[in-house]
Amino acid sequence: MSLQRSRGQADSGKVGAVELFFDLVFVFAVTQLSHTLLKDLSLTGALQVGLMFLTTWWVWIYTTWVTNWLDPERIPVRSALFVLMIVGLMMSVSIPQAFGARGWLFAGSVVAQQVGRSLFALWALRDIPNLRRNFLRIVAWTSTSAVFWLLGGFNESSMRGGFWLVALAIELLGPPLYFWTPGLGRSTSADWNVEGNHMAERGAGFVIIALGESLVVTVATFADMRLGAADTGIFLLAVLGSVLMWWLYFDQGAEQGHHRITHSHDPGRHARNIYTYLHVPIIAGIIVSAVGDELLQAHPDHGDPAQMAAIVGGPWIFLVGTMLFKWVTHSRPYPPLSHMTGVGLMTALALLATPLGLTPLVATAGTVIVLLLVAVWESCVLR
Repeated sequence: MSLQRSRGQADSGKVGAVELFFDLVFVFAVTQLSHTLLKDLSLTGALQVGLMFLTTWWVWIYTTWVTNWLDPERIPVRSALFVLMIVGLMMSVSIPQAFGARGWLFAGSVVAQQVGRSLFALWALRDIPNLRRNFLRIVAWTSTSAVFWLLGGFNESSMRGGFWLVALAIELLGPPLYFWTPGLGRSTSADWNVEGNHMAERGAGFVIIALGESLVVTVATFADMRLGAADTGIFLLAVLGSVLMWWLYFDQGAEQGHHRITHSHDPGRHARNIYTYLHVPIIAGIIVSAVGDELLQAHPDHGDPAQMAAIVGGPWIFLVGTMLFKWVTHSRPYPPLSHMTGVGLMTALALLATPLGLTPLVATAGTVIVLLLVAVWESCVLR
């Protein structure tokens, strides 16, 4: 019995319930990442969380690619997802101490997911020559990166970060180089003939995960406050920021991305460029914004440069990501003017916030105004 996902049917791109269940692991992972960054806003802390975020995203997006080819309703595929979910929970648990006592657990769980999933896909797609060769190459790449993940995980010195950077670089370079492997050559984007509906829905789903985590953090912090007029106003400002991020992604961007990949003659290339890479700054911006919202609620009247960087930097990263996403999916000769203007205004706000002595409350209000301006501008132009 074939384990491959059916193609060309009305529900062939449907996201299965087991995939949504699997995503719950990454709700927890995103929470762990934001809380870890909140506890250490230093440059070192930000770089470490950035590395773990990219690793977490890479684990999730590789699983999305595999479930795009394999049918998660088949028992072997479903069972594999459950195993990946358990290992993913171990990875999430280790995030706060990944650069401490639990480095071995973080590295081991990443290797188990990356190599184990690739080996399973190689077995499941063994009767399809182009996909079998594709996963032979992927196994070679993930096995190579596994060496550096494990070297870092079991090395308690400052070299851990260096080993993990090499491992992550190998992972990130694989798709652009089409997983070129000595003796096996390289894959082509035609080998990555993905189901566009599924890939678009999965990308949008992770955006919802990140936005949902942001709202949970904001509401949980608000629930512990005195619920006075000032606190309520700050809470509503933070929620408005999340709403505007949702609007900027889903009102136009998500549908453009969906149309682009489903009507493309080369959906694999768009899945790689749009959903594998260009979604990284979108998700990262939402996570950093969640940290900024919690800092705003805790200290609305005063903040150091690191706090201000999180408050303004999160929306800035998100806006840059959505600008690039819409630029590529709409085939414009240049990025949307509304978003370019918003990025410029947000950059000016970031550069002037500390010299002008802006409070976190004023800086957050500034980012919300910029997001609102971009959303209204884009809606008026496109409608």
